[in-house]
Amino acid sequence: MFPTPKPFLVPNTYAFEAEPMVKPTGFREYDARWLFGSELNLMGAQALGLGLGTLIHELGVRPELVTAHDYRSYSASIKQALVNGLMAAGIEVHDIGLAMTPMAYFAQFALDVPCVAMVTASHNENGWTGVKMGASRPLTFGPDEMGRLKEIVLTGAFQTRTGGGYRFVEGFRARYIDDLTSRPRLKRRVRAVCACGNGTAGAFAPEVLERLGVDVVPLDTELDYTFPRYNPNPEDLHMLHAMRDAVLETGADVGLGFDGDGDRCGVVDDTGAEIFADKVGVMLARDLAHEHPGARFVVDVKSTGLFATDPVLAAAGATTDYWKTGHSHMKRRVNETKALAGFEKSGHYFFNAPIGRGYDDGLVSAIAILDMLDRNPEKSLSDLERALPKTWGSPTMSPHCADEVKYAVAERVLARFEALQAAGAPVGGQPIASLVTVNGVRVTTEDGTWGLVRASSNKPELVVVVESPVSEARMREMFAAVDGVLRENAEVGAYNQTI
Repeated sequence: MFPTPKPFLVPNTYAFEAEPMVKPTGFREYDARWLFGSELNLMGAQALGLGLGTLIHELGVRPELVTAHDYRSYSASIKQALVNGLMAAGIEVHDIGLAMTPMAYFAQFALDVPCVAMVTASHNENGWTGVKMGASRPLTFGPDEMGRLKEIVLTGAFQTRTGGGYRFVEGFRARYIDDLTSRPRLKRRVRAVCACGNGTAGAFAPEVLERLGVDVVPLDTELDYTFPRYNPNPEDLHMLHAMRDAVLETGADVGLGFDGDGDRCGVVDDTGAEIFADKVGVMLARDLAHEHPGARFVVDVKSTGLFATDPVLAAAGATTDYWKTGHSHMKRRVNETKALAGFEKSGHYFFNAPIGRGYDDGLVSAIAILDMLDRNPEKSLSDLERALPKTWGSPTMSPHCADEVKYAVAERVLARFEALQAAGAPVGGQPIASLVTVNGVRVTTEDGTWGLVRASSNKPELVVVVESPVSEARMREMFAAVDGVLRENAEVGAYNQTI
């Protein structure tokens, strides 16, 4: 039997090479993330594969799985260890090699394979690794499956089986690109900055856009796992500013930026303005609601309030459901409600037919944005944005908070705002109008200004977002009020970025 994993082992020792190490906090709400070497070793990755294979059999799913890895120096070795564990559990593995995460999701459909395990740290900094998993396409694991997987792995409740196997799928990159581009080329000539932050998307995005007729301006599209300029994360201001500069230098119509594993797309308009992904979602929802009257959308609790108040969406009969942040939560909700699309402030977009297959793909999102421009040939992207009601919103801001305490801190913050509401006390100078508690707490005051606090699902951080339909000053007042509540908790550290 395979050894039960240890929560910590000292590197460069016999034990580190002879036993599996898996830190418990690496099992997140909807995927797994660890610092490789200090929280997970290769035998730990093997234990994860054995545990995942055990769970797949428990679920009664056909024991076949697609795997792939992102472009980091250690991802291929982690994938190989994971595959060893999966095969020991009796799983037939289809390996598509180096890939973006949505390419692995596509392979589930194209190869008719029910399960997926994508080795990726997504947008996390170098040093991190992880696995995005699913056993019911197009969905990925949620808290129930992740909780059971954690239990199996940490208690060593593995079930080895015969019947495992391995197949490398040659040429799958071309098959994925062909699927995205087997459609009419764009009518409108568009120049687009294609920013990849030297991450995995650089091997795919420029070719896809060029084949659709886009005049591509490449920005950091060469693969380099040291990420020499900035971490590939289109929610990070460093990447957005680089995209802005490239758009202004080249006179591009749009800047499209992809994260480390290619399932998200960030946007800069023709004036160099960074449009946060939730506002882009409103623009897309307007465009799609015109094409599909009565459309239903799902957005996460970090997203702008415009989805609920925009008069254009209301006139088209569109309805919007605010839901839990996280790619698995959102995918599941979009699937359950049969929504046309789901939009997350982080840039994960989920399109159902006829646009997509329900999973998040940064290239499908980019194509939807280009199609929106194609349907509005007389308007620039900045024109479409200016047509939205004005709001002042923050980027996603993340103060450090240890994994072991972040959920408890988020609960205390929720309780504090509930107490303020019960006492009739103002927040940022305004009475509380409502609290949304589906995921952390989103406190909205009577003038529509709101602030969100929730625990990050994939890093030792909290998540803070604020927005006001009134003024920038009101947005800043809400941030000061929310931050004041956070600072009542000594466990809350410095922000990664602030307004």
